[in-house]
Amino acid sequence: MGDSRKGLFQHISAQDWSGFRKGLEKEGLRVDSEGFIAQTPHPQSLGSALTHSRITTDYSESLLELITPVCNSTSELLESLRDTHRFVQSQLGDEVFWSASMPCRLDGDPSIPIAEYGTSNSGRLRHVYRQGLAVRYGRMMQSIAGVHYNFSMPDDFWRRWQALLGDTRSLQDFKSDQYFWLIRNFRRRSWLLMLLFGASPALDASFVDGMSHHLERYSDDTWVGETATSLRMGDLGYHNNAQSSLDICFNELSTFTNTLYRAIHTPWPAYEKLGTRNADGKFIQINTNVLQIENEYYSAVRPKRTTCRGEKPIQALESRGVEYIEVRCLDLDPFEPLGIGAEQVDFLDLFLLDCLLSDSTAIGDDECSRLDGSYKDVVSNGRKDDLNICFDGAMTPVKDAASTMLSRLEALAVQLDGFNGDSSVYQDALAAQRKALSADGQVRSSKVLASMKASGMGHLEWTLEQSRGHQAALRDDPLSAEMLAEYRKMTEDSLAEQRELEAATDQSFEDYLSAYRAD
Repeated sequence: MGDSRKGLFQHISAQDWSGFRKGLEKEGLRVDSEGFIAQTPHPQSLGSALTHSRITTDYSESLLELITPVCNSTSELLESLRDTHRFVQSQLGDEVFWSASMPCRLDGDPSIPIAEYGTSNSGRLRHVYRQGLAVRYGRMMQSIAGVHYNFSMPDDFWRRWQALLGDTRSLQDFKSDQYFWLIRNFRRRSWLLMLLFGASPALDASFVDGMSHHLERYSDDTWVGETATSLRMGDLGYHNNAQSSLDICFNELSTFTNTLYRAIHTPWPAYEKLGTRNADGKFIQINTNVLQIENEYYSAVRPKRTTCRGEKPIQALESRGVEYIEVRCLDLDPFEPLGIGAEQVDFLDLFLLDCLLSDSTAIGDDECSRLDGSYKDVVSNGRKDDLNICFDGAMTPVKDAASTMLSRLEALAVQLDGFNGDSSVYQDALAAQRKALSADGQVRSSKVLASMKASGMGHLEWTLEQSRGHQAALRDDPLSAEMLAEYRKMTEDSLAEQRELEAATDQSFEDYLSAYRAD
């Protein structure tokens, strides 16, 4: 079936092809001049974190999130992200935008301020949700940053692809089915992304102060995973016991939304003991269920649909189907001023399209367990010379498996470049990853440790130097007067919109929350 799909894709011509649709969400901490997490509020000059379409906060008041619109090319995407970076960097004063996924110097949970979104009910709901994350998992893991890649295909492609497959369902149902087809193969292959792009093999000692771990001492203030590719995605990063009880199914939309719905409506004893209010009567979590809301479920990939105001993600998916997928497992690349570069974006497009075009049977429980094991092994020990993973039904050295995967992308890279005349963009992106795997190359995590060693610095000093270098480069290339005025208008418009929301609030938060839970 996979071969037949790739054969059918040969019928797609340059005239049929209109490229990919793509977007980025890039997170990063604000830190002070000494590399400690910023204790200042979200800068008002950046607008309202509640209503700004390009600049918001993630978990912490200090954790910025920069968002691009949907773009039609890699150059358009990165230029949009670069413009937002240039504006943000111009507004940070003496603070620095941290360039690594693992955080700066911390001093326990109290040093990580929870994001504030004003006094409207929707703003208070966001804050209470983050309070819930704090009481459930602690704040430390919420200070970790990454980059999320949003990927979709245009409707003209889907109509042509549906005709080639002879599928007679509605376009909405067909697209949802195909995105889940892609997601299943992503689950099978995501270990490759962690091997190539995992870039968090080291962390500041303050992150694990008083914590049991198996890291190696690098220096007085730095610990490393000796063969790890991504501490962010390992046991020290995003994980929790309640979610390990979930059996979220990625085989089709209905089973995905049903299992996620059950998790949001299933009580969890430890959270029931906490209650929803503290001794002072303040809300500390939205509910006492396994998940407060859909976004609490952490996975390396998510099916997504843009929501309308007041609409929940599950409702949007069930009503209008999958619109795009969100790749969530990517570390920030500390060598890139934007946290991600063009070659990586182009490789992701190639990788994800091949996931769509390859055979993709349903994933059973046994395979699911094997996939999780391979992913965890690469995250924890991807640079270990003798690491073997389950690949094509057999235990295989991880670099051999990776080389085989890259070879399988060659024909598709050639075809995509052919759509663009004499371009070699996708072949170049593929060649860059082959070089990283070669004897004289380095995957991202190896490159980070080699650069740290050459500098004689620990994680904090090294990342601070990288971050300052990116900041200087972006500040030396300021926005045009016209673009600066546009960003300032977005700032003012977002602040005005937040004020209007707060002025229009005529329902108590208790009643608002009760209605939200019941919906």
